[in-house]
Amino acid sequence: MKGVILAGGLGTRLMPCTKVTNKHLLPVYDKPMIYYPLKTLVSAGLEDIMIVTGGNYAGDFLRLLGNGQEFGLKDISYTYQEGEGGIADALKLTENFIDNDKVIVMLGDNIIEDDISDAIKEFKKQERGARIFLKEVSDPERFGVAEIREGNVINIEEKPKKPRSNYAVAGLYMYDSDVFKIIGTLKPSERGELEITDVNNEYIRRGIMTYSILKGWWSDAGTSFEALFRASHLIREALKEGR
Repeated sequence: MKGVILAGGLGTRLMPCTKVTNKHLLPVYDKPMIYYPLKTLVSAGLEDIMIVTGGNYAGDFLRLLGNGQEFGLKDISYTYQEGEGGIADALKLTENFIDNDKVIVMLGDNIIEDDISDAIKEFKKQERGARIFLKEVSDPERFGVAEIREGNVINIEEKPKKPRSNYAVAGLYMYDSDVFKIIGTLKPSERGELEITDVNNEYIRRGIMTYSILKGWWSDAGTSFEALFRASHLIREALKEGR
């Protein structure tokens, strides 16, 4: 199984800080943001990881992370996304790297407390399909929201005005290699992007979507300065408690 971290985009919601760097290189307490998803995947046992980045500061990832030895890796792969075509468009660039394997995809601004090793083991047993991670939140209207019935996800709605549950879809997804065929059928949304929610809903339609629920905290640190501050606070408190 291979890992992909998506760290492109222009980070306009964090301007003016992102005038001079990629948002995934901004500090979250005492480390660059990109360190946290990378650590999550490495701690779960992944050894083959690709980072998708873009913009004017893509070379900074190479200068910061090098070949991944600091994280116990032999190497890190990199690829470049032109423009902002959406999460699914960025994932499409990794097809040759994945090479018919299963893949876990993590957004570069998502930071979680959980160890996801068990979820990965469960997905490896899953013959085909996808698996998403859900987190119960107090403000689901800000996220993609999963509707669950009889233990199954039956739909995901993006930023609904009237959410059908409190379970937000975290920026952490696992797919079989059919994900690239699905992406190939997508049409851009109203905002001109290939949406990962459309990918997930196609797996749901096929009846091969499973899920795990995150028990610890989760932060999408790159969405606002408030989220960035909250993520730094969560990391600081975890370190104080020795976690």
